[in-house]
Amino acid sequence: MPSVFEIITDRVISALELGEVPWHRPWMTVDGAARSRITGKPYSLLNQLLLTHGAGEYATARQWKELGGNIKEGERSEVIVFWKWPEENQEESENKDKDKKQKRPVLRYYRVYHISQVDGVTPLEPKIRVFNHNPVEQAEQLLHGYLAREGIRLENGLSNEAYYSPGRDIIHIPGIMQYEYVEEYYSTALHEVVHSTGHPRRLNRKGLQKVSFGSETYSAEELVAEIGAAALINQLGIETDNSAANSAAYCRSWAAVLGKDKKMIVFAAAQAEKAVNYIIND
Repeated sequence: MPSVFEIITDRVISALELGEVPWHRPWMTVDGAARSRITGKPYSLLNQLLLTHGAGEYATARQWKELGGNIKEGERSEVIVFWKWPEENQEESENKDKDKKQKRPVLRYYRVYHISQVDGVTPLEPKIRVFNHNPVEQAEQLLHGYLAREGIRLENGLSNEAYYSPGRDIIHIPGIMQYEYVEEYYSTALHEVVHSTGHPRRLNRKGLQKVSFGSETYSAEELVAEIGAAALINQLGIETDNSAANSAAYCRSWAAVLGKDKKMIVFAAAQAEKAVNYIIND
């Protein structure tokens, strides 16, 4: 019977081969994000990187006009991308279980303008949607038991950031109320927990030393953290299809830096297993 690490490694390798939909940020941002004026929702991480005007409201020229605005002379639009799934007719829907060929989303785009490029429209106050969750007892015990044992401080109020600081030995994550799905709160927390095991006082992984963002060493450390978090979520019994797919997509994004090296995935899984054993004090 395969171990949880073998299952997750196979899942990530399959994601590399299939080219699945990119990772999405699991929490609602507080402010400072590029977002749709029409829906009020923040754009995906990819679109946040694409939009050179940065934070604030965006809409198409037609949408701004319907709101009473006019695009300023000489302003240029920017591109937003999104995934569109092919529509199924009734016959295809009934036979899809028989058809082993999986339909794949198609990448589409549309052009938008930032509110600073528009006259006649006043920005709306940014809003955040919050969610009510009951803490998951077994996950809380694992998380806070480890933090107490290791003397690590947890900061988890309203925030747009998730990180582990080796210098301060603290974990900072968005609050549980910012996540639509509670298991993704614990996935985020445990991702940073796995990072913390690399501290020199613990397992002393070189991925937490002074390395540059996006380097091979940094990328390998991100794989270790995400595979470790996915394994812990699985062992806690709170894994969902959504959390598993997003975890695989996150690993895929960092593995791309390593040239989609399957050996690196296996190496990262071995490091993740050591981290998980350290966390659960096995």
